[in-house]
Amino acid sequence: MSVIVEGLVRRFGTTAALDGVSLAVRDGEFVALLGPSGSGKTTLLRVLAGLEPQEEGRVAIAGREMAGVPARERGIGVMFQNYALFRHMNVFDNIAFGLSVLPRGRRPGRAELTARVRELLRLTQIPELERRWPDQLSGGQRQRVALARALAIEPRLLLLDEPFGALDALVRREVRRWLRGLHDRLGITTILVTHDQEEAMELADRVALLESGRIAQFDTPSALLAAPATPFVAGFLGEAARLEGQVAGGVLRFRLPGLPPLAVALPDGPATAFLRPREVVAHPAPEGPLIRLVRATAEGEARLVVELAEDVTLDAVATPHGAVQGEWPRRQAACRLEITGAQVFGAGGARGMAGALRLAEVR
Repeated sequence: MSVIVEGLVRRFGTTAALDGVSLAVRDGEFVALLGPSGSGKTTLLRVLAGLEPQEEGRVAIAGREMAGVPARERGIGVMFQNYALFRHMNVFDNIAFGLSVLPRGRRPGRAELTARVRELLRLTQIPELERRWPDQLSGGQRQRVALARALAIEPRLLLLDEPFGALDALVRREVRRWLRGLHDRLGITTILVTHDQEEAMELADRVALLESGRIAQFDTPSALLAAPATPFVAGFLGEAARLEGQVAGGVLRFRLPGLPPLAVALPDGPATAFLRPREVVAHPAPEGPLIRLVRATAEGEARLVVELAEDVTLDAVATPHGAVQGEWPRRQAACRLEITGAQVFGAGGARGMAGALRLAEVR
């Protein structure tokens, strides 16, 4: 089921929660809506579901114009963060609810309803929970019941609003990977609202990054990281640090001390660089910026917080061969920083990829 949104506007008072949003979701695609709080993610999802009006613009689902079409007639499965299970109904009846309230002509008979609910219980891997009550379920089990209920009406479009927020980290990772597999098996179109970058990048075929009610960029996860369209995108994704500098003669020099210059093909003038932690490598040195924090990762990497100036820090990684019998890196040790690459935006929004300078290029 394809989704076309063109010039969508939704205001709350004088504030535009959606300010001319346009995007096209392909049939069978998994799309994530990502962005900071207040960027319009949930409002967009609610407009698609028919729970918020579209004041301006166009929404078409499977080629059908949605203006004036009530939520119950859109054939969309919707799952919210709080799951909204009916506490007075057991798991079976919660899942069956959407089927039981269909118009009489579309409502399945009892035998068909029972078969469909039990197939969903099997599909979501919780057949043993059929007669349990919501307060007898774990967070992950409730999540699966809510998903089964959303799928009961056999939607071709599934809308998910922060569905994993109540789960702990381990269960969250397991359930979201299971969800992606379910999406692929069913061949449905899925749109997920999330504030979790890792979640969006792992699950989605494409990610729509929203900023202040607008789509800042809509692309594959790899393209968003490799070629951010704006400084907002570069700064929002990948834990990037923002540093100001000046370009002159193809060389970017930073305003802060302790950072090497970089080669970049941008016009002369002020520039903003975005550095991700793995693009900043710390080496042992007799003097230089001080390491303030050291954190070991499960991958065996040392992540550092390095102080460049008072109240100004930069995330970095320790050079793999830098440790000397476990004595380095350590807090309060000096280091020398190497920058292996950075996304740089110059005057007028021009973007370039910066790299390390050879010694002969430093003027």
